[in-house]
Amino acid sequence: MTVNYIKQKMNDGHAVLGPFLKMNDPALIEQAALAGFDFCIIDMEHGPISFESAQNLIRAAELHGMSPIIRTTDTSDENILRALDLGAHGVEVPQVNSKESAQAVVSASKYFPEGTRGVCRYTRAAEYTHVEKSKHFKLSNERTMVLVHIEGLEGINNLDEILDVKGLDVIFLGPYDLSQSCGVPGDVTNPIVVEKMKEAVKKAAAKGVKVGTFVESAENAKFWRNQGVLYIAYSVDCGIYFNACKNIVDSVNK
Repeated sequence: MTVNYIKQKMNDGHAVLGPFLKMNDPALIEQAALAGFDFCIIDMEHGPISFESAQNLIRAAELHGMSPIIRTTDTSDENILRALDLGAHGVEVPQVNSKESAQAVVSASKYFPEGTRGVCRYTRAAEYTHVEKSKHFKLSNERTMVLVHIEGLEGINNLDEILDVKGLDVIFLGPYDLSQSCGVPGDVTNPIVVEKMKEAVKKAAAKGVKVGTFVESAENAKFWRNQGVLYIAYSVDCGIYFNACKNIVDSVNK
C-alpha cells in the first residue's frame, strides 16, 4: 500500500463515504470510485467473494484512488492476515464484543512491536518484495486501518474497555445487529437503538477513537455525520442497483 486514501482524511476531521460490496466485479468498484465514493468495503462475511477475487477488487479500487477495506468473515488471525497481505487498506472485523477480542484483532493486524502479524515479504502488500522489508513493516503499521464491529449490547456494555485498546482506528456500530440485540430487529431508527449509538459516539469521541456506521439514505448519512460519525458505509452494491432498477420500472409504469 503506497498510501491510505481515507486515514489522513479522517484524521483531519473529514467524513468519508463508501458502500459495502458483495458483487464480484471490478467494474462496479471502478464506477463507485468514479462517482466519488472514498472507500469500499469488500464483504467477505455476508457475500460470496473469495480471497482470489478480492485481490482484483483491491486493484480496481486503488487504480481510482479509493481505499479498499475488507470485512473479514470472523476475528481469526488467518483471515485478517490474508486480507492485509492482499493489500487491503484495512480490515473491518465483525462481532468484536470484548477488550480481549479487540486486542487480538489489533495484534493480528500489526507487525512487531505493535502486534504479531505473520511476516512475509512475498505478497502484493509488499509489492512482491519491491518495497524494502524494514520499510514495508514500518509503513504497514502506520497505514493499515483496524476497524472493529460493535454489533450488540454485549459490545456496547463493554465499550469503555474496548475503547482503551491501543491501535483501534474505528469502532463500527452495526445498527441491524444492535437492533436485534435491543429486541427490535430491523428497526434501526428505533429510539432505543439511536440512543445506544449516540452514547457510543460520545464515549468514542472522549477517547479519541473514530466511529463508523451503516446507513441506507442520504438523510440518515447526514444525521450520523452531524453526530460526529466519520466513517459512513452507505448501503450495499446489490441494493443500490436493485433500487435504481425498481425506481426506473415504477416511474415508467405509473
